Formats: sequence, C-alpha cells, structure tokens
Amino acid sequence: MTKSKDTLKVTLVKSLIGRKSSHINCAHGLGLKKINQTVEVIDSVENRGMINEISYLVKCEK
Repeated sequence: MTKSKDTLKVTLVKSLIGRKSSHINCAHGLGLKKINQTVEVIDSVENRGMINEISYLVKCEK
C-alpha cells in the first residue's frame, strides 16, 4: 500500500494578464488557467516554491 500524500488547495484569485512570463508559467505548472479555478496539488517542495513565487495571485488552503 502506498501512503497518500498531503494535498493543498490552490485557487487563482487574480488575472494572469500582464504578469511576468515566469509567473504565468508557475500558474500553468500548478494547473491554474482561469480566475477562481481551484486545483489540488501534492504538498511538495517544488509546488510550494511555485505557490510562494505567485503568492500575490493565489489563495492556498491545506
């Protein structure tokens, strides 16, 4: 049996229009494309780094 990893709920709350391309790529890497879209991502160091970089665009819940 495999252990289920913790997940984070990430919601895009601001538009990606006019943002840096690296920030847009972080949002797309998390699976976010539309405003108010919510996705569940695995709680990993890589995902937390992307969330931290675009923290002004997203809302994150445990």
